[in-house]
Amino acid sequence: MAGTGVVETTTEQPEQWASRILASAAPLLEAVKRPTVTIESPMNGDVEALQDAVSRVQQLLSSPSADFGHDLLNLIGAIRGYAEMLYEDIELLHPALKSALPALLSAVESSQATLDLSASALSASKLEAPGVILAVDDMPENRELISRLLSRAGHTVISAVSGEEALELLETRGVDVVLLDLMMPGIGGAEVLKVMKENPALRATPVIMISGRQDMDQIIACIQAGADDYLLKPFNPVLLQARITSGIERKRWHDREEDYRLQLERNERFIRSTFGRYLSDEIVAQLLENPEGLEMGGDLREVTIMMSDICGFTSLAEHLPPPQVVSLLNRYFEHMTDIIFSHQGTIDEFLGDAILAVFGAPHRLDNDPERAVRCALTMRDAMEAVNEANEAAGLPALQHRIALNTGSVIAGNIGSEQRAKYGCVGHAMNVASRIETHTMPNEILISDATRKQLPDQLFELGEPREMVAKGIEESILVYPVVGLQS
Repeated sequence: MAGTGVVETTTEQPEQWASRILASAAPLLEAVKRPTVTIESPMNGDVEALQDAVSRVQQLLSSPSADFGHDLLNLIGAIRGYAEMLYEDIELLHPALKSALPALLSAVESSQATLDLSASALSASKLEAPGVILAVDDMPENRELISRLLSRAGHTVISAVSGEEALELLETRGVDVVLLDLMMPGIGGAEVLKVMKENPALRATPVIMISGRQDMDQIIACIQAGADDYLLKPFNPVLLQARITSGIERKRWHDREEDYRLQLERNERFIRSTFGRYLSDEIVAQLLENPEGLEMGGDLREVTIMMSDICGFTSLAEHLPPPQVVSLLNRYFEHMTDIIFSHQGTIDEFLGDAILAVFGAPHRLDNDPERAVRCALTMRDAMEAVNEANEAAGLPALQHRIALNTGSVIAGNIGSEQRAKYGCVGHAMNVASRIETHTMPNEILISDATRKQLPDQLFELGEPREMVAKGIEESILVYPVVGLQS
């Protein structure tokens, strides 16, 4: 440390260290008293503070306190800090001070390096979970002092000699707290702070600014820029440890909150992807964003109901092995589900080989009937691709039929508190089911109620026919959908 020599291990007690510091400080204090010694004005405060700290060590030695080790350690840190500041400008000092200062620095350094800290607050404040501290300072003496102080408390200390090196380390190393010197060549501490706070990955890392200048405007500017704290040199080692402890705790809380947030996002993605296989995205979103959507019951809505099934599926299932039946169903459902979702329909459920879907619940749009018919036409066209895949797999071709009806239903959660589903209940559902039983293979039949909701001249419809359905008193007028008007 700036020519102070090698620290030697010793078994001396704190009282002996105090005596040695006083003896080393005596020549310097005597030199200060000489009339011929002049001190540059910027150093007056440092010299006075150094004198005061030495005086307090003398008082502590003559009247030991209950926390002797703790108090002595604080004073040693103060003496060293002010002595180091004087040493940084040693060329401006009087020759008498130059010759006396290194001896004091050597004694203080030895004391701090080997003092039994078991009696001090520093050991008492060791963290259960030490952190990784980045010390950024262009003065090697300062970096060494910080490293020694914090390493004894169990922290891992990495250092950088410039703002540029600090930013490089922050990109590759996980850091809990940054001790950042304000005045450095090149990129200064204020610029490093600015870059950190603009980087989302570094923004939450606590930054403690360190400076030898007590400039209130500068302190305020750093705090406003995002610094968590500001320490003036020379800093008290116990105070430094307290600020570090506080910074680490803030960082740990942030990391826990971030982990919790990421876990919630993963859980939500899992819920969406998992339940999205059973419900439409709209229903999943409604349940996640509006918890009241889980309540039993529903509300009255006008919807267009779609019912579709595979013609002759019972016979197919009877003559095919179960794995092939499942393969047929999955291929068919995969194509049809994508089409229904792309037309903003909601799949109520799969009933064996049938699909029950609605347009208008849980979210209603003005063109629900039109989208339902367009969806049915697209589903019919998709059967060609389905059967090509079946043929390639050695499976039989399929035919299906689709029925549409528009009417009022109660849409909501149906079932019990233990098991429920989102669905629709009402006479319009029964009508759609009856129409589906009268639909021919590869035919799309819509009710007159649906036809009345469609834009004029948009779809080409076949001749209407009247059907009588079991359980329904009035006859039902239906229309086959040929396609879009050319």
